[in-house]
Amino acid sequence: MKRIKLKNEEIARLLDADATSFPKYTTQIINLANQNAQGTRPEVVGQMSELIQNFKGNKLTEWEQWYLSEHPEAIQKATEKILQMIDNFKQVIHLIDEEMVRKWVKDLVIVKTFVGLKFQEAILKRVSEYLDKEYRIADPAEEAKGIDGYIGGIPVSIKPNTYAAKTMLPEAISCKIISYEKVKDGIKVSFEEF
Repeated sequence: MKRIKLKNEEIARLLDADATSFPKYTTQIINLANQNAQGTRPEVVGQMSELIQNFKGNKLTEWEQWYLSEHPEAIQKATEKILQMIDNFKQVIHLIDEEMVRKWVKDLVIVKTFVGLKFQEAILKRVSEYLDKEYRIADPAEEAKGIDGYIGGIPVSIKPNTYAAKTMLPEAISCKIISYEKVKDGIKVSFEEF
């Protein structure tokens, strides 16, 4: 079996859709601003997976013309939302110094790691009690596969209830998911029966 890899630049070239190049780091900042501003959500720019299916042309220029006729204000609305968030970043970037970065790293590495891992253990323990089954926390090799623990021998992953809605998910999880939502007085845990 032969395998080939198509890089994004090559895909764009093959589709006659030359991609715009940007200065180093700028797209990462724009992506972060967009994630915070939610500028390219379906309610702003439309549901792209449906729109591309409804599009009958084959060329980038045809797609652009068709899309803009369907959503004439979308690009401007998304741009404004993202640009506002970038302006927010500009207002606070000067506040970030070595001490703040040190505090952030310590909070992430020490506090959030401890609370996050113990948080998962508390959820595993409570769900296992509810199901009257044994539990265990995943080992590092299992964690690398997206598994947070086992309940009654079944692998589970513990995610916030907003996880499924996130774009650009970094991993594909192929086990039972236990979701949680933080509420004022604790957390709500949701899961399918095992």
